[in-house]
Amino acid sequence: MKEKRIAVIPGDGIGIDVTREALAVLSTLGDVTGARLAVQEFDFGAERYLKTGVSLPEGTYEMFQRDFDALFIGALGDPRVPDMAHARDILLGTRFVLDLYANHRPVKLLHDDLCPLKGRGRKDVNFVVFRENTEGSYVGMGGIFKKGTPDEIATQEDINTRKGVERIIEHAFRHAKANGLTKVTMSDKSNALRFGHDLWQRVFAEVSKRYPEIEANHLYIDALALQMVKNPAQFQVVVTCNMFGDIVTDLGAALQGGLGMAASGNINPSGVSMFEPVHGSAPKYAGKNVANPFGAILSAQMMLDHLGFRDEAALVEKAVVAAIESRETPQELGGNLGTREVGEAVSRRIRELGSV
Repeated sequence: MKEKRIAVIPGDGIGIDVTREALAVLSTLGDVTGARLAVQEFDFGAERYLKTGVSLPEGTYEMFQRDFDALFIGALGDPRVPDMAHARDILLGTRFVLDLYANHRPVKLLHDDLCPLKGRGRKDVNFVVFRENTEGSYVGMGGIFKKGTPDEIATQEDINTRKGVERIIEHAFRHAKANGLTKVTMSDKSNALRFGHDLWQRVFAEVSKRYPEIEANHLYIDALALQMVKNPAQFQVVVTCNMFGDIVTDLGAALQGGLGMAASGNINPSGVSMFEPVHGSAPKYAGKNVANPFGAILSAQMMLDHLGFRDEAALVEKAVVAAIESRETPQELGGNLGTREVGEAVSRRIRELGSV
């Protein structure tokens, strides 16, 4: 396969620590399988921002689109930048400018012991959530009037376009069809949020007619959260808006062992996509060799699959599962290994499994 070029922003805090392990796993994978991956790191993060006042140099987005096949970004955030301007510019800017409209969050349990639900295991927790990623409440439309006074007014607008809603719902159905799945669940709050979510209801009904072989059902977002805990096995593909997707995917992360196990992709099917673990930068743990790198490694695995390295992606997941089954895990999962040692364990498993 043609060489794929990957731009990497390690981020801040533990983002740097776990990204290092994800890249080491990719390097090992290349040695074992011959996968041709060219990685280039960029120091866009708090340190550079504090020195220059610039989050991303002019022309960066154009360079990403022109020169790279995918982006990999570690967690961003630093207390020395109290308004998190650089993190907002890089993460939200990348999503909006590169039109990464499909946030892809797998909720996949890799070991029964990691699930907090009594009597539930790997067979019960294996679905995907597609979150609309470029609209909704996160577009920054609104404002504050008479700030700091008793008459202060704050508004935050929720933007839903026909184009945006239709393409994320279509993406969910296409994913289901391509992967042999038979059910898509749309979630909104149309019983309370009338206008934008009326649009979601109508578009979902229209798009579902194009896929008569796939069951289409609907749950209000509060009911979805309840059912994810009560019976996660009922779900295959879930699609929802930006804010609700942000919330319920963190609930989904809890079902699979915590945020340290959660991977994500920010997808533009016809352009450059970006992959990132979903946990925060946790600055107080940075450099202490305690962070869980599995989420970053599994995000790299998602990136491999997206780039067409499907066998290599499957090998990475098998290596992660093997490490977990052997208790080669960080403290937050009940093990006693550090960030570096967990990454080394996954690389070792890749060498073992790849030579079989």
